[in-house]
Amino acid sequence: MPLLEAKGLAKSYGSTKVFSGINLQLEAGELVALLGESGSGKSTLLNCLAGLDEVDQGSIQLAGADLTRMDEGQRALLRRAKLGFVFQAFHVLPHLSVADNIGLPLLLLQRPDKARVQEMLKAVGLGDLGARLPRQLSGGPLQRVAIARALVHRPALLLADEPTGNLDANNAQAVLDLLLAQVREQGSACLLVTHSEKAAARADRCLLMTEAGLIEPT
Repeated sequence: MPLLEAKGLAKSYGSTKVFSGINLQLEAGELVALLGESGSGKSTLLNCLAGLDEVDQGSIQLAGADLTRMDEGQRALLRRAKLGFVFQAFHVLPHLSVADNIGLPLLLLQRPDKARVQEMLKAVGLGDLGARLPRQLSGGPLQRVAIARALVHRPALLLADEPTGNLDANNAQAVLDLLLAQVREQGSACLLVTHSEKAAARADRCLLMTEAGLIEPT
C-alpha cells in the first residue's frame, strides 16, 4: 500500500476552481518533485494533503488513515505524528528560541529530546545558534530552522513548499541532502514543490500540475 494515496481530488474557492482530477501515489522512500506555474494550485494541494484545508471531492489516504473522513482534531493528531511540513513562509514562533522551535514537534508528541534537537541544529549548520531568537536570524537561517523542525520527529511524510527558495546555492544543496537522507534512511516519502531544476533533477520522478491534473513530463 502506498504511504500516501490521493484519488479524484478537486478544490474550489467559490466559483474559482483551484484544481480537479488530482490522483497521486507516494511510496515510502520516494522523493517526488511537483512542478507547475505560479498559481496552478501546488501550495493549496499540499495544504489539502496535510489536512490543513479540505478538498471538495476525492479521498486522501495517509499511512492507512483516510484524512477526508476525519474531523480537525483527528487530522491534527495524524499530522503531529506522521507529517513534516516546510512552508514557503517560515512560521517559526518568535518568542521561542531556535532550539525550542525545532524541538516543538517532539514536545507536542511528549517526546522531548535535546540530543535530537542538537543533532538537527548541526545538520542544518546552526549548531551554535540554538539559544538565539528568530528575530536575530536572516531569511536563509530561518528557512533552515523550519526544515530542521519538519525533520526532527522523523515523519513518515514530508511536504516541502519551495524549501530552497530563500537559500544560496551551498545551503540549498545542504537542504536537499537533508531531505534525501530523511527519505532514504528513514523510509519517509517527500513531495517537493519546487521551481529549481537542480532540485527536480534529484527527485525520483517529477509531476507537472496542469488544468487536467498531474502528469509526468516527458
